[in-house]
Amino acid sequence: MKLLYQTHSPYARKALVFAHEAGLADRIEVVHHETSPLRRNEEVFAANPLGKVPVLLRPGLPAIFDSDVICAYLDTLHAGPKLIPADGEARWRALQLQAVAQGVADAGIAIRWETQRRPKELRYPPLRDGYVEKLLASYDWLEQSLDIDAPLHVGHIALATALSWLEFRELPTFRPRPRLTRWFDEFSNRPSMLATPLWGQTHD
Repeated sequence: MKLLYQTHSPYARKALVFAHEAGLADRIEVVHHETSPLRRNEEVFAANPLGKVPVLLRPGLPAIFDSDVICAYLDTLHAGPKLIPADGEARWRALQLQAVAQGVADAGIAIRWETQRRPKELRYPPLRDGYVEKLLASYDWLEQSLDIDAPLHVGHIALATALSWLEFRELPTFRPRPRLTRWFDEFSNRPSMLATPLWGQTHD
């Protein structure tokens, strides 16, 4: 299999960390691709009409995207404990945490557009502030609700990669929340995270 990847994408990193945690990383060739809404990448568009990474290319089978779907597919390929619980409350808690992680990454990207990437004369500070509020409210929810004792699941992976990216981009920090910070720092030392460092800048 081949993973179309971007070294500074939280979503691509989530898929790759998941592959490491599932013991599948050695079956995947990782190929970096620069993409952005302002930069068309023909190879990525050929596999994903949204023109975004990650995309998983499978020999003789259709490509799979986005990160949630890639993780769900990879979870069917290994014999170890499933990283997406199959049923019960554990499943909904894992998927809810994944959704919050996706939301904070989306909010961070929106903040970057309104503070760095959009031309200054087109930036809209009230929109930036609205997304900052979503980030901070999510941090507060995570401080109270994150189940730090649950077996590893996709929500943990999604959250760790999202928070790591927020720090990488120097966006509003979660670190005043001690419980969340301790969990993140411990998770960041997992081999799957150390093997997939974020680097590089977006090229429009």
